[in-house]
Amino acid sequence: MSGLLLHTAAELHALPRAGRRAVVMTMGALHEGHATLIRTARAQAGPGGQVVVTVFVNPLQFGANEDLDRYPRTLDADLALAGAAGADAVFAPAVDEVYPGGDPQVRITAGPMGERLEGATRPGHFDGMLTVVAKLLHLTRPDLALFGQKDAQQLALIRRMVTDLNFPVEVAGVPTVREADGLALSSRNRYLSAAERRTALALSRALFAGRDRLAAQAALRARAAAAPASDERASALARLGEIRASADAHAVSAAGAGLPDAVRGAALHVLAEAGRHEPPLALDYLALVDPQDFTEAGPGYTGPAVLAVAAKVGATRLIDNIPLEFGAHS
Repeated sequence: MSGLLLHTAAELHALPRAGRRAVVMTMGALHEGHATLIRTARAQAGPGGQVVVTVFVNPLQFGANEDLDRYPRTLDADLALAGAAGADAVFAPAVDEVYPGGDPQVRITAGPMGERLEGATRPGHFDGMLTVVAKLLHLTRPDLALFGQKDAQQLALIRRMVTDLNFPVEVAGVPTVREADGLALSSRNRYLSAAERRTALALSRALFAGRDRLAAQAALRARAAAAPASDERASALARLGEIRASADAHAVSAAGAGLPDAVRGAALHVLAEAGRHEPPLALDYLALVDPQDFTEAGPGYTGPAVLAVAAKVGATRLIDNIPLEFGAHS
């Protein structure tokens, strides 16, 4: 696999281009989620195209008390996984290769979206992330860049940067890969003890509870819509032995505007239970947001949404999210 490995910008620029180039940016410690990104990049680039994977632990996006020093570095294993998944090259530069003059004085600023949720918890994180993504886009010069949807706010900010600053690249999101028990794949999962992992499963369970609450409401509305739309509704349903559905129909008509809060409430119930586990889950935030700007979805919200959560279990901080769709009659 050593033929895959590039360490310098000069080596990267000397790499002959072949068809459409796709890039997958990582901080290493690759797992099946990254492999899915690389395989998707391979499919998108096509047999005549080229896939470049970057491996760089970016110091600019770690705060003072975060896990930069202990972040896992597994380059040999990363090379093997990347090659097996279809990468043509792995660019793994040293810090002084990416930042030859030390910390850059000029950086990308994430703006208002970068101050919300993850940005509020980790000040400066998104500025550092966007700065390195911009540099790596310039260095790799791809036609397509793929990012995981697990980091939904990161993906939204990269898309905004590419649009606002006219980067000539297509940005694609790839759905989150989960383990059989529902835990979203993350390089930080390896920090969890067996007991901590059991607690951490509350993140995905909370998201699924919110999703199920939304689905139940949609099913309830569909059931109510199928009933006669007149004063005869209750009696018609009662004659069919559907007294409960009749009550549901009346309840639904009064409940629609509060659905975002109901979705949040279903998720928060699971998270509150996990806060009483041993070890406990310490919640940073649970938010239901518009994916365009990560502002909270208010009463009566319609359209796509992201239900996002961040929490600590022991010393390990984890994030997760799922996409949702609020219809006009949800």
